[in-house]
Parts: sequence; structure tokens; C-alpha cells
Amino acid sequence: MFDHYAIPALKAAYHRDEFLISRVLRFTEIGESELVTKIDDLIANQTNPTVAPYIKPNEVTLRLTAKAANEVIANQLLDALESQIQQRVGGAYFYGYGDDNSLPNEVVQKLIKRDISITAAESLTAGLFQSTLATIPGVSAIFPGGFVTYANEAKEQLLAIPTNVIETNGVVSEATAIWMAEQARKQMNTDIAVSFTGAAGPDPLEGQPAGTVWIGLAVKDQPTIAQLFHLPGNRNTVRERSVLRAFNLIRQHIL
Repeated sequence: MFDHYAIPALKAAYHRDEFLISRVLRFTEIGESELVTKIDDLIANQTNPTVAPYIKPNEVTLRLTAKAANEVIANQLLDALESQIQQRVGGAYFYGYGDDNSLPNEVVQKLIKRDISITAAESLTAGLFQSTLATIPGVSAIFPGGFVTYANEAKEQLLAIPTNVIETNGVVSEATAIWMAEQARKQMNTDIAVSFTGAAGPDPLEGQPAGTVWIGLAVKDQPTIAQLFHLPGNRNTVRERSVLRAFNLIRQHIL
């Protein structure tokens, strides 16, 4: 009824026929205040198109909305505004589009499309990264399985990490993260592997404060790296943020 009667009546009454189109940009590892500061003049002077920031769990989205006489012009307006935003904010923070998208989904879909296989060796995250992988349809094409090596003995037995590596460097260390990633990739014969080790909390570990996290990334035919993070929040929050940091590392270094 609305399509057949209301819309023609509204057009006849107001003599307007406009397209209203929205585009959602998704950003990670940047807070709303920092993002808004980078585009504060675009928000303050907005007319058409408009831009509105929204806080999501562990990320920020921007909804751009344009109205025009037709879809082509509306998209041109959105393209121009997005170009300005990407120049100021994109790069390390922007990862994709859409209301229902997520960083893990964006990364996994790209890995599937490029046929890049992945595995993981998890200590402090205790399988959360692999569990997140498994929620995404089609991941079995690139994810054969992985390791949860919570105890040091498990790291030695399942990943064949020499005892002296952990004894010399500690479990919360760059060296251990690198060994975990390298060994996981070799044993599962995948293109990439991610590792997690650190102190999720609430107590310190090996003198390292809660929230200290090392994430390793092993890539076939490339040097293995490990990145240090100091993540705020309680135990579960640190683990969840560690997983998202790993997906973003993959996005930055592989995709």
C-alpha cells in the first residue's frame, strides 16, 4: 500500500524525488574521540552528505548519508566525502564497510578469497582466536586446525619449543611468541600462523603487568615478527582485544 499509494501521493504533494543513500565505514584500534578530532571540521560543516560517528565494541563506525536526484550523484557525493576521511583516518585503522561486518569476518573472507591458509598457537587467549575463526562460514577451506598451549609443558610438547627458550626469555616474551608462531606454521604447513602469549591478568606474570601481550605472526618465506601490546581492561577484555589485534596484524601485514 505504501509503495503503490503513499509514495506517489507524497511525490505529488511535495514535488520531490530524491535518493537517500548511506555508507558505513568501519575503523579499529582508534577511539571515537581521536577519530572525531581528525574529521571535526567535516562534522561541524556537514550539510549534504552528512557524517555521524557511532561507538561499537572495540571499534568505531562512521555513517555517511547523501541525498540527491539520483543514485549516481548520491554515490559521487559519498565518494568525495569518504576520500577526505580516508586521507585523514584510513590506513592502519580502516578495515571495511557495512552495518553487519566485523574485523574477523573481513579478514577471513579475504584469506578465503586469496586461498591463504592459517593456523594459531594460543596461550593467554586459550583458543579464543581459533573459536572466532570457526564462527565464520567457509573458514574450513583455509583453517586446518591449531594449538592451545596454555602451560609451558604444552608449548614444549605440542610445538617442540626448546625448554631453554622459555627458561631464558620467559613465557611473556618476544622470543617465545616468535617460536610459537613459527612452530605452529611449520607443523600445520600453513601460509601464516598467529601466536599469543602474555599476562591476561588479574595478576602480573613474570614481573609483567596484566595486559602485557605478545602476538607473533609467521608468514611463509618471510621473517617471523612479534608485536608487543599493553591492553587495558579485565581478564576477558584483554583476551578479546588480543584476538582483534591479531586480526588487524594479519590485515596490515598480509592483506
